[in-house]
Amino acid sequence: MNRQVATGEIRAEGQVMAGQTAAVPIKHRYLEAVSLIERTHRRLLEVIKAEFERHGRKDLNPVQALLIYNIGDEELSAGELKARGYYQGSNVSYNLKKLVEAGYVSHQRSDADRRAVRVKLTEKGQEVRRLVDALYERQLVPIREVMGMDEEEFERLNKALKRLERFWTDQVLYRL
Repeated sequence: MNRQVATGEIRAEGQVMAGQTAAVPIKHRYLEAVSLIERTHRRLLEVIKAEFERHGRKDLNPVQALLIYNIGDEELSAGELKARGYYQGSNVSYNLKKLVEAGYVSHQRSDADRRAVRVKLTEKGQEVRRLVDALYERQLVPIREVMGMDEEEFERLNKALKRLERFWTDQVLYRL
């Protein structure tokens, strides 16, 4: 992959030709990060799907399972789910409706605004939440011992991802 940089030509993954500065093409790294974020999320959904299949649960998709996990012990509106980053899709109302119909989530009209609906997990939903939580707990030992990732590395990773999220949020809010 050839890339042009103001100081000269960069070849294959940042290798610099003789006599040039060692600038790394930031566009390549940025696009790689965007791709990794997308792929990582899709892979997490695949892991959750596989876990549910091992338990014989085919009544939920992984997006719905994550939504249940993120609701947790709270009582929230659909808007709050999106605002808090608990749901990334555009069809939160559809998924909540399906979860209510399946008995994972209960809903009730808000006293303050009759148009707003508040949702919380039923016992059936809490069971799914515990299943996802057990999956995450089981992953902690191999993440640390096999991959060598510790709290400090996750702290750096989370800090970088939060900064990128803030940048993208600003792009939308301020039309930069």
